[in-house]
Amino acid sequence: MNKINYFWFRRDLRLEDNAGLYHALKAGLPVQPIFIFDKNILDDLEDRSDARVTFLHQQLEKINGELSSFGASLLVKHGIPTEVWTDIASQQDIGTVFTNHDYEPYAHERDTAISQLLAKLGIAFKTYKDHVIFEKSEVTKDDGLPYTVFTPYSRKWLAKLDSKTSKMTNDDGQVIPVSYYLKPYPTLKYAANFAKQKQLPMPSLVSMGFQPSELAFPSETVQQGIIRHYDQTRDFPAINGTSRLGLHFRFGTISIRDKARKALALNKTYLNELIWRDFYAMILSHFPHVVGQPFRAEYADIPWQNDERAFQAWCEGRTGYPLVDAGMRELNTTGYMHNRVRMVVASFLTKHLLIDWRWGEAYFAKKLLDFDLASNNGGWQWAAGCGTDAAPYFRIFNPDSQQGKFDKEMKYLKKWVPEFGTAAYPKPIVEHKMARERCLAAYKAGLKK
Repeated sequence: MNKINYFWFRRDLRLEDNAGLYHALKAGLPVQPIFIFDKNILDDLEDRSDARVTFLHQQLEKINGELSSFGASLLVKHGIPTEVWTDIASQQDIGTVFTNHDYEPYAHERDTAISQLLAKLGIAFKTYKDHVIFEKSEVTKDDGLPYTVFTPYSRKWLAKLDSKTSKMTNDDGQVIPVSYYLKPYPTLKYAANFAKQKQLPMPSLVSMGFQPSELAFPSETVQQGIIRHYDQTRDFPAINGTSRLGLHFRFGTISIRDKARKALALNKTYLNELIWRDFYAMILSHFPHVVGQPFRAEYADIPWQNDERAFQAWCEGRTGYPLVDAGMRELNTTGYMHNRVRMVVASFLTKHLLIDWRWGEAYFAKKLLDFDLASNNGGWQWAAGCGTDAAPYFRIFNPDSQQGKFDKEMKYLKKWVPEFGTAAYPKPIVEHKMARERCLAAYKAGLKK
């Protein structure tokens, strides 16, 4: 039996500029790519037509088609990862399993278990950084401690980016300078090293207990003009002013290095959004208690109201605040919500309704196509005032003022709340001034404990 290596796809669903796959293909043995539909994750999904599973399936079919041009095939399994690897190792002489880092708590536990399992079988398990530009402790304070405030972190991030330069060949064949940390991995240069394999069958969605979703997925390509003018257009939900790439970043169907290079050349505000992504991933790595608990422990005793009827009205977009309702209806219909509106609806839930941020975080986790644990958690804690943000807790968005500022012509509002201005539209479930005063009192009381 001939020895081969494996590359395990997870949140890196592309062939080109893939760090772990690059190292696997250069390692000397034929490489068999594999993806595991993890039952530990899928079995927890309530919606059996969850669009993210459909998206995954479509991307795997795309990768398989690309692999076929190299005489290779993707091996797709559905099961518990430890059981899948035990079964494969009993049938195949494996040299090394290559993959890329995954930073979420479950992924860390899974990879630790897989590493120990493979080690007992004499199989190496090697992982690489691919999902972020700088991970874990690559950007720290001068004393080596992690940053807990974004602005100084972003300055050090940019300084590190500039600290080491390299060269690359662009699409026109020109050799240009580039940050060492943004240089692409020429994965397909070694495509001949994929294990030669006939096309393998892939489990269907139905066989895994899911139904195909009808949701439309955003494109992985973005017009340069959108990025170039991002700082001028990003706050206005009625216009096409954002990249809509969150889903692709989440599953790694695009390279973060490629997008960072383009952002660096086109728009620093967009680059700043990518730095936020690294920042929240770093926070999750150093402070795993943020999953389920406030980053700042003194906010653990806020006396939330947690009115279930109010929460349901928020979920369904029936609060009587049109910008909030438009955002929630957009989310429920498309799996996406504009970033400015995300801040408004999160602030409204936590500050106006005094509903625990974890309720909103969990709802977004179920509905967002681009759900990412680190960023979703960081955003919700920012909105609730209990996270890393240096601003005080008494920042409370006025939804009507936000609507007047960012959707002045009410185009976004009219698209998602067509009954606004008629008797069919509900009255506000809470009055702004009263809600603001109630919120301030509740936070003060919670912080005194």
